[in-house]
Amino acid sequence: MAAKSSSSEPGTVRPGGRTARTRAAVRDAVLAGLVEHGYPGLTVEYVAEHSGVHKTTLYRRWGGVDGLVAEALGLAGEDAWTPPDTGTLRGDLRALAHGIVDTFTAPGTAAAPTALIAAAFQSERAAEALRAFHRERFARCGPLIARAVERGEAPAGTDAGAVVRAVSAPLFLRLFITREPVDAAVADEAAEATLAAVAAGAHVTTAG
Repeated sequence: MAAKSSSSEPGTVRPGGRTARTRAAVRDAVLAGLVEHGYPGLTVEYVAEHSGVHKTTLYRRWGGVDGLVAEALGLAGEDAWTPPDTGTLRGDLRALAHGIVDTFTAPGTAAAPTALIAAAFQSERAAEALRAFHRERFARCGPLIARAVERGEAPAGTDAGAVVRAVSAPLFLRLFITREPVDAAVADEAAEATLAAVAAGAHVTTAG
């Protein structure tokens, strides 16, 4: 948003009612435009037409396309997602990995998150919003690792963000770099490799 740079950061609590409806309409229009045209083809005029929000309001509140994409990421970061709690670290890591695969391969729903990631390669403001989104996601995974430490499945000082990056990295490599197929077996492989690394203390970043 143009008025306050922090307003595009995920996790910020905002009022409901008309403001929430406006933001949701803008987000949906931004995602539709990214899927249809990609970041280079997204315009404020497109968002205005498809959201019902006048373009002068869009410029005033979000400043342009960069701000609109950052807003879409910010709103995504305000969801109610919580990390899995299966009772074991193995189960939690597998559930995380399967969630990533499902998000980026499910027909009809994968296009929008994929388009947001693509936009972050073309806009520094969108990239910062994406980093903020993931920082907040990593923080939500803190209890997952805390439970694993309590059960003796992970050494004290294991960093939740490092663990989530480890389980996600091979999946994103296949999805966005090598364009190899990903499925449940690949997700389980990523989880098992991360589980072994955690047990070996590879992701301990603070003193226990």
